[in-house]
Amino acid sequence: MVVASPNPMRNEKILAIDLPMIDLSADRSEVGKLIVRACEEYGFFKVINHGVPEGVIAEMEQESVNFFEKPLAEKQRAGPANPFGYGCKNIGFNGDMGEVEFLLLHTNPLSIAQRSKSISNDPSKFGSAMNNYIRAVRELACEILDLMAEGLWVRDPSYFSKMIKDVENDSFFRINHYPSCCNNNTTRVGFGEHSDPQILTILRSNDVGGLQISPDHGVWIPVAPDPAAFCVNVGDVLQAMTNGRFVSVRHRALSDSSQSRMSMAYFGAPALQARVSAPPEMVTINRPSLYRPFTWAEYKATAYSLSLGDNRLDLFINCKDDDHKKLLD
Repeated sequence: MVVASPNPMRNEKILAIDLPMIDLSADRSEVGKLIVRACEEYGFFKVINHGVPEGVIAEMEQESVNFFEKPLAEKQRAGPANPFGYGCKNIGFNGDMGEVEFLLLHTNPLSIAQRSKSISNDPSKFGSAMNNYIRAVRELACEILDLMAEGLWVRDPSYFSKMIKDVENDSFFRINHYPSCCNNNTTRVGFGEHSDPQILTILRSNDVGGLQISPDHGVWIPVAPDPAAFCVNVGDVLQAMTNGRFVSVRHRALSDSSQSRMSMAYFGAPALQARVSAPPEMVTINRPSLYRPFTWAEYKATAYSLSLGDNRLDLFINCKDDDHKKLLD
């Protein structure tokens, strides 16, 4: 269980590192190589020249601001989150807490239309903004996944992206709002340490810092906000599908004492019955299959049964001998 703490950085090491920034308009083969390197080293990178229209971003951000500016009683009409809807401080079903309020929505247009009725005074406007945004970031996610496959020399370049192109995909959209703290000397955990269970996350935030990634236990790298970029991070499913070459990065969000932060995250996920396994190119004699095949429904059920910070993917390891552990290190 992760509980909000007033001293999240005690006994931790903070590193100031320039994380990978990748220009998607550059030479395609070079972009693929840079993405693969970033995913192997950090499980995280930023992209610019991403193709998502500024107007689409601005409209979704404004609709999000409009919702979180409402009185609490009005926001609660969109909840409780079970798992979809409005939530405040409670994260998931297992006692995890954070200094955050959020909207969690399925990306299915019918679900969006239904949920919009309790979220906005103008449901059609909110629904339109969200559908436009989801369409654009899904296209971005698919392009990035294709570049990953090409960079890994996977014969079928759509091996990863076809999972979220499936009309039955189980992708989510989450808007987090981290209110400013009353105590100007306090930094609190807004959203505790975790990895994302899905394939890929595409994240956008306002111009307020707070996101941190952890490449090693007890080591944290702050992610500087950048209004021109999207943050991209590897999820558990993609780590399994790359046979452990890519890292599902652990990350968290800290709340700022003086400024509120808002982020919008698209979580690209397979259909519930989709079978998750590495392509043949990722499995060799020297690197045997690290994880047993599983369905997204099976993995999702496991994720929901555990606390936020638990390591879910270890439960799907094929074997736990020394050679296997060396491959994961």
